[in-house]
Amino acid sequence: MRTAQTEQPSTQRTDRATTSTGTATAAPLRALEQVPWGDIRDSTGSAAAIPRLLHRVARGDAETARSALDELRSRICQYGFVVEQATAATVPFLWELAQLPHVTCRPQIIQLLKSIADARQWEDVAAVYPKVLNHRENPVVWERRARQAVRARRGALRTLLAEQDRDIARATTELATALGA
Repeated sequence: MRTAQTEQPSTQRTDRATTSTGTATAAPLRALEQVPWGDIRDSTGSAAAIPRLLHRVARGDAETARSALDELRSRICQYGFVVEQATAATVPFLWELAQLPHVTCRPQIIQLLKSIADARQWEDVAAVYPKVLNHRENPVVWERRARQAVRARRGALRTLLAEQDRDIARATTELATALGA
């Protein structure tokens, strides 16, 4: 015979947030810890700082979020180049942040996704200098994986295109065009 369990207050952090309507939603950036950031690289070396930057984008005021996004951009897509392997790992979190209404720099996040989707500089270099493909760290592979990561989440475009914010809608339209969606 089963006995009824009594509810006990939790002493652990919850992984769910509650929206204003009272429904449970996944906490933002919950999957960050599943990525081995310390084992992959960004333009500065170890990508271990990327989770901190993503959290600052997610939770910071407008100035803090914009500054964190600028630093993140320089680490993963500097001057329109996919600069290291961390770019593809960061893309799903950028998509997540772009869809969160409280994030203050959503149009800029969408523009960063477009920059990543458009990146073909390493492929262009490899077409002229095929020896680039012989390097142990192959930037053409990073670039392709990053573009694939952007395309993999393009289902979010419909929601973003419906946004009332003109800057978000414009940036999303440009991203959709870049993705051929």
